Amino acid sequence: MNLDLFFSATTPIPSHAIMALLALVVGIAQLSLPKGTVQHRATGYLWVVLMAFVAVTGFFVHELRMIGPFSIVHAISIYVLYGLYNGVMAARRGEVERHQSAMKQLYCWGLLLAGAFTLFPGRHMYKVLFQ
Repeated sequence: MNLDLFFSATTPIPSHAIMALLALVVGIAQLSLPKGTVQHRATGYLWVVLMAFVAVTGFFVHELRMIGPFSIVHAISIYVLYGLYNGVMAARRGEVERHQSAMKQLYCWGLLLAGAFTLFPGRHMYKVLFQ
């Protein structure tokens, strides 16, 4: 692992990656907390802020290019922002199953799948971890 390479990356890659890792950890905690409690709600809002930060900063990462400067990762960022809004609104309306489904899907697709893209050869995180 080359942390010098990690911290010397162009902005916003280091903050994007750190917040994504935090969202991964907070998400695991959130999924294990009792649902409907004050702690669940506070942790959920923290997770939403982390995910929104990761999605927005993702628009400024252009290592993987498929259509001009854009890639599937940018589409995932749009999906995450849309999903966060829908998930929060579902919770506010008391639509618990819809809320749970939206947030679990965001965790899987918005963090795990997008995180897997960072490990493609040639991507910055691949270099940090494996070179």
